[in-house]
Amino acid sequence: MRLILLGAPGAGKGTVAKLLTQVDGSVQISTGDILRGAVQAGTALGKKAEAFMKAGDLVPDDLIMGIMETRLQEPDCAKGFLLDGFPRTIPQAEALKALLAKLGIKLDVVANIEVPRQEILNRLTTRRTCVNTECQAIYNVRSQPPKVEGVCDKCGSPIVQRDDETEEAISKRLDTYDEKTSPLIEFYRKEGLLLVVDSPSSEGVVAAITARVSG
Repeated sequence: MRLILLGAPGAGKGTVAKLLTQVDGSVQISTGDILRGAVQAGTALGKKAEAFMKAGDLVPDDLIMGIMETRLQEPDCAKGFLLDGFPRTIPQAEALKALLAKLGIKLDVVANIEVPRQEILNRLTTRRTCVNTECQAIYNVRSQPPKVEGVCDKCGSPIVQRDDETEEAISKRLDTYDEKTSPLIEFYRKEGLLLVVDSPSSEGVVAAITARVSG
């Protein structure tokens, strides 16, 4: 399958994407993971992106579209791909539409995962991430804490609250999403690709998406 997952930060796009990859071997593509990796590696792109990410702002298009074109042509995308958190703006959506046409790729569906704002705040302010770039396991201090406080179960590295997951930063990210990204819903509705999903569970979201794609 070839699809885009829309939804505010914390809506569960990453979890849904991981479940979907197990369905048919499609690969998850998250610009967030790519950019965070670049930041931690100290690359030129990472240094440029870091200031935007720490402030909770969107990374400029010119830092992202080049990455995306290269990524979509890698061999593991042949079975399909799930774009997690991209595009984020109408200009990105238009650029992606042109890029996919250039590459001869057709999208199956654009799934919008709807989650109430307060639920997102509750999820993200309690989230913790492993600092090991080879691991990056995610925990939740309320619903899925590590066995030892502050220590990753999988690799033993420290787990921390990311700079962009404080309540202030999250609120700013949600405001930015509402302003710049939510118009994508109407964009893809007009394209005839939109599927709105408001299931409370990731499994329910996956079932709705796979039903649409296979239907």
